[in-house]
Amino acid sequence: MAFPLLTLTAAVPALGAVATAAVPAGRRTAAKWLALAFSLATLALAAVQLVRFDPDAKGPFQLTESHAWIADFGVRYELGVDGIAVVLIALAALLIPFIMLAGWHDADPQESGSSRWRPTQGFFALILMVEAMVVISFEATDVFLFYIFFEAMLIPMYFLIGGFGDGAAGQGDAGAAAQRSYAAVKFLLYNLVGGLIMLAAVIGLYAVTADQLGTGTFSLQEIVQARAAGKLDIATTTERALFLGFFFAFAVKAPLWPLHTWLPNAMGEATAPVAVLITAVVDKVGTFAMLRFCLQLFPEASKWATPVIVVLALISILYGALLAVGQRDIKRLVAYASISHFGFIVLGIFAMTSQGQSGATLYMVNHGVSTAALMLVAGFLISRRGSRLIADYGGVQKVAPVLAGTFLVGGLATLSLPGLAPFVSEFLVLVGTFSRYPAAGIVATLGIVLAALYVLVLYQGTMTGPVKEEVRGMPDLRARELAVVAPLIALLLFLGVYPKPVTEILDPAVRHTMSQVHQADPKPDVNDVEAAK
Repeated sequence: MAFPLLTLTAAVPALGAVATAAVPAGRRTAAKWLALAFSLATLALAAVQLVRFDPDAKGPFQLTESHAWIADFGVRYELGVDGIAVVLIALAALLIPFIMLAGWHDADPQESGSSRWRPTQGFFALILMVEAMVVISFEATDVFLFYIFFEAMLIPMYFLIGGFGDGAAGQGDAGAAAQRSYAAVKFLLYNLVGGLIMLAAVIGLYAVTADQLGTGTFSLQEIVQARAAGKLDIATTTERALFLGFFFAFAVKAPLWPLHTWLPNAMGEATAPVAVLITAVVDKVGTFAMLRFCLQLFPEASKWATPVIVVLALISILYGALLAVGQRDIKRLVAYASISHFGFIVLGIFAMTSQGQSGATLYMVNHGVSTAALMLVAGFLISRRGSRLIADYGGVQKVAPVLAGTFLVGGLATLSLPGLAPFVSEFLVLVGTFSRYPAAGIVATLGIVLAALYVLVLYQGTMTGPVKEEVRGMPDLRARELAVVAPLIALLLFLGVYPKPVTEILDPAVRHTMSQVHQADPKPDVNDVEAAK
């Protein structure tokens, strides 16, 4: 029996969550180090996955595991990774230790001596539990298995948002708690509704396979192979209805306009590390699932829905960017910027070109790193001043130049400055979109202009100008904070000038997805080429 590497990669953070929660109440520092050790062990296993993964191997999935689970209902414990999944697992495993280090003191108790409630242990245990569920969601090739963890991750996220806020919203303790509770409930309800609609579609998919194959199945590979062999022919109306059920859930998670409104509340009220966990790790499951499940299970319906989805993606790009320009709250500004960026990712996926999908998959990675860099530095800034409002800052670069410099690099990455990682992915998305939908490509470029505007407004409002009295004694980044930010900035620079190590892994999976939806890149118009000459 092959070594269960994929299972172990998901099991280690889950075991870490249990072990961390079991640490005695008076040993909070020990709980932190234990959680960090488990996150680093998960990172090591993710690195082993990358080393063992062969981009040139035949077949859609590698490192596969398959065991009977609920045989009477066709449910199997099936895991496997393609190039997209293995890179996103590595991203999640890489970011979790930085999230923990950045939030090292975020869950320290306000009152010492309490033994009834262990917030520190709970905080770090919940982060590890989210990591475990995200990892297995990327690995699952059984639709029902994926659905279970797609929904289960909502529970620890609910407690992270509602129970561990930064307390810098400008209200009293009761008001801040109410805002956190509202944000957590809104997050949960939106995603639960999406999940319930998806569950109906999952059941419908099982019924179709049981009717036509004789035995119902949730296996992605079995369904795709049966369709390719002509053994499974889903009626057009049925396929479209099933596609919409899956896509709705993933669009909520992504999030895509108009299902996005939970994100600014959740990111605004959560601590900065938890905000990074939401947008840089958890939300990637939504866009990843569009590629793995929507396009591969329902290729014809995906092409049918593409024009509408492209329009929704464009609205997300412009809407998110415009609202980011008008924000006065630092964390909500980053949240709306993320909505705009997710619009680019969805646009690249449904442009149905190899450049667009390669750019979209690379964008998932680059957005995770750039958002983590910007939001974590913003969190360090907010913790010093105790306010999320841009107007409460000014002249920070004169008193904390390293903090200001790292904040600037994070902001420049967010606006996709050439030489930083997001530029490559955004360029590929625009090229891929323009080759099939020129008008959409042109409209999407407006998001770049708006991104420059909201990033400059954010930086000028906080870092430049006269030094305000409230920030005059602000300390610069400490050693722990530098240990968080410096590797992320180095990665942004490296992937900005040399993305080949990542694209070499991603591109074969993109080509496979394109073949599943029977799409080829549009050929240049010969008349246009001759006219250009």
